[in-house]
Amino acid sequence: MRTSPDPAGPPAPSGTTDSDRPARWWPAPLVLGALFAVLTWQVVRDTPLRRLDERLGDGLRGGPPPRPLAELLADLGNMTVALPVLAAAVAYTAWQDRRAGAERRWAPPLAAAGAMAAVPLLVVPLKVAVDRGAPPGMDGTGYYPSGHTATATVAYGTAALLLAGRVRAPRALALACVLVNLGVGLGLVVRGYHWPADVLASWLLGGVLLLVAARPISRSTGRSSSRTPRC
Repeated sequence: MRTSPDPAGPPAPSGTTDSDRPARWWPAPLVLGALFAVLTWQVVRDTPLRRLDERLGDGLRGGPPPRPLAELLADLGNMTVALPVLAAAVAYTAWQDRRAGAERRWAPPLAAAGAMAAVPLLVVPLKVAVDRGAPPGMDGTGYYPSGHTATATVAYGTAALLLAGRVRAPRALALACVLVNLGVGLGLVVRGYHWPADVLASWLLGGVLLLVAARPISRSTGRSSSRTPRC
């Protein structure tokens, strides 16, 4: 009697489990990149989406939260604020991995630094290429995408990735990271520093960088967390 082939494919090699198989991580960055490309095309051209974006920006500008709070939230996207937070997370991670004797302790700091370095390398040329005009009350061009939003997204996002496997409440850490980045975006729009689409574009772009950086960070964190730290 012949046995029909297993539709699930050949069995895994002895000693491996489904969790050991490499996950397909690349579709998510591709999707975010495609959404960023579509949004950029809409902003470059005089489309209904761009006009909607400008109406939304006009409606949110000057609204709640109060001006001091909105300014504080927008300032969280400054390099002078976000980079020290990331540097502290990198230093703590390196110290923990050194104590644990992690084999790939260089991977998380390198991935975080690479993601952060990619922000100006991507954002500055895009600002020049798109050359979007300023919201009312601001001068010049080059507002798309938002550099403050991209800085906050990648700096706080990679810090959260580095610490996720080392804190007792990783979900609370992830929620705090999301709320901080939402606050940065809201503050920038309310204070009239950016259009909403400028912020959204940087969230998409930052999401791509975070997904790429998450792979080496999570692999190294998973290995080191199973070890007992050395005293």
